[in-house]
Amino acid sequence: MTMRIVTNNQKIISFACQKLTSFLRFPVIRFKEHSFYRHLRFLPAGLLILLYSCKGGIQADQETPTRGNIRITADESFKPLIDSEVFAFTHLYTNAKIKAQYKPEFDVINDFMNDSVKVIVTSKKLTEDQIRYLRDTLVVARTVTVAYDALALVINRNNYDTLLKYDDIKDIFLGKKKTWKELDPKSKLGNIRVIFDNTKSGNIRYFKELYDIHENLPENFFAVNNNEEVVNFVSRNSDALGIISVNWISDKDDSTGMGWVKKVRVVGVSKPFFNDNTYYRPDQGWIYDRSYPFVREIYLISRESFTGLGSGFIQWVASDRGQTIVLKSGLVPATMPIRLVQVKK
Repeated sequence: MTMRIVTNNQKIISFACQKLTSFLRFPVIRFKEHSFYRHLRFLPAGLLILLYSCKGGIQADQETPTRGNIRITADESFKPLIDSEVFAFTHLYTNAKIKAQYKPEFDVINDFMNDSVKVIVTSKKLTEDQIRYLRDTLVVARTVTVAYDALALVINRNNYDTLLKYDDIKDIFLGKKKTWKELDPKSKLGNIRVIFDNTKSGNIRYFKELYDIHENLPENFFAVNNNEEVVNFVSRNSDALGIISVNWISDKDDSTGMGWVKKVRVVGVSKPFFNDNTYYRPDQGWIYDRSYPFVREIYLISRESFTGLGSGFIQWVASDRGQTIVLKSGLVPATMPIRLVQVKK
């Protein structure tokens, strides 16, 4: 009975909005033609609120956590994961349409701050200044951690320097080491060419913050356009060292991802401050316990003012089914799906 009353009230409000808007359309035009449009300020406050509700309330009524049509912006590094999550969600909820656009991290954050999208996927939390700015405009940003990703270093198949010390990698970023022989005296390769996805990407921002780099990167660092181009460049150049999200090479059910793994070698990295000759690749176990040093979180951030489709999608990704997709993608779920096994005595 309660649900029926709510539904009827919504219909009455919707009908009243339509009639009120229709009734006011002609007088407003007439006011404008006779330069009396300024008299609209004398409309009662309640009437203005009702008009505003007519504009926004119906949209909220049409959109639910499992129904609607929205656009989200995601860091290009997480495209394989988000494509899988959107595919599963929209095939389960057929009235939900989610269009994911992939951009560098800098542009993703800008879209969110400019209110171009209500939901973003990023590895960077909003700053205190950004949160304060949103609050000043009566917007509350909600951040949910959904996965743990790692940044993988990849090399050409003809390069056998598959183990790198953490300090050597730091020296490469600081410009102190620029040749392969400085890493391994037996190497026959020349200069190191470091290839990353984009100057505005979260991948390179991660390392610049990690190593406290405030100036330009060394001259042997080169940007392409995306993670896929990094893999392709490294596969064709024996002197290249690529930086990509492990998300692009870790999904064993994705034939494209497996093809990229065969194109390049994934580097094992030692822990910082340890000299025990132990190296870790960005596998799930080493990401989970942080033995692999270059681990980061993946966030879904929403600015929705009501529980709409964006909120529903975030809840889905954080749920057991969404986290299972994270696990299958080779990443580490933020909330581990737990399988209970009954042991017979």
